[in-house]
Amino acid sequence: MTVHAAARRALFIAFTFLAVTTPARAEDIKVFSSVAMRAVLDDVAPRFERDTRHKVVMTFGLAAALKERIEKGEAYDLAILTPAQLDDLIAKAKAAAPRTVIARTGLGLMVKAGAPKLDVGSVDAFKRTLLGAKSLTYVPAGASGVAFLATAKQLGITQAVEAKTKAGASGDEVNANVTTGVAEIAILPVSEILPVKGASLGGVFPAEVQTYIVMAGALSPHAVPGARDFLARLTAAASDSTITAKGMERVRP
Repeated sequence: MTVHAAARRALFIAFTFLAVTTPARAEDIKVFSSVAMRAVLDDVAPRFERDTRHKVVMTFGLAAALKERIEKGEAYDLAILTPAQLDDLIAKAKAAAPRTVIARTGLGLMVKAGAPKLDVGSVDAFKRTLLGAKSLTYVPAGASGVAFLATAKQLGITQAVEAKTKAGASGDEVNANVTTGVAEIAILPVSEILPVKGASLGGVFPAEVQTYIVMAGALSPHAVPGARDFLARLTAAASDSTITAKGMERVRP
C-alpha cells in the first residue's frame, strides 16, 4: 500500500469513527404539560438532558388552557394532557397519532403543614369532613375541580360546598390559599399536593368516589426527533419509581 493510500485509509477510518461516536445534534424540546405531571417532569427531565444533551423547555398550566394555545397555533413538540384533549387535537390535526398514556393520579385533600390528617376512611366520613370544613379551595375550570364538583353533586352537597368555596384560577393560587390560611382544605390531584411546601396531604378520596386524572402524551406533527425520545423516557420502566414517588401510578391494561 502506498503512503498516499495508507493516509486516505486512515482518514476514512477516522471520519467513520467520528460519525459513529458523535452524538446527534442537541435539540430544544418544547413541552406543554398539565401541572399534574410537573413533579414527574422536574425529576425526569434533568436526567434526560444529561444523557442526551437535549434541553427540555417546559411550560405548565391548566390542561384546557394549554390545549387552547395549541389550537391557536402555538408551536410545541410534546403535549401532556388528558387523553380526551389529545384525541381532539389529533382529530383536528394539531397533534400526531398515536397518543401514549403515561400515568394517572387520584384526587386528594391538601391541608396546611402541621394540621391533623382528615377523616376520609369512608364515604360518609369524607362527606362529613367536607361539610365540616370552614372553607374549601380548588380550580373550578381544572380537571380536578370539575371532577370534585361532580362528586359533590353525587353526594348531594353541591350547594354547601359552593357556599364555602374560595375558588382559585390556578393550582398555585389554590396552594397559596391553604398555606396562607385563606382556606382550610384544597382539592387537587395527589401529584400536585405532595410537592407543595407548607402543606401536606390530608387524605385521598375514598375508592367509591375517587376520580383519576389520566395524563397522556402526544407529539406535534412538527416535533423535533428528541421529543419522541423524551416521551419514551417518561413511559419507560426506568421511570416507574419516579412516577410512584410523585403520587402517580401507571395505568395497567
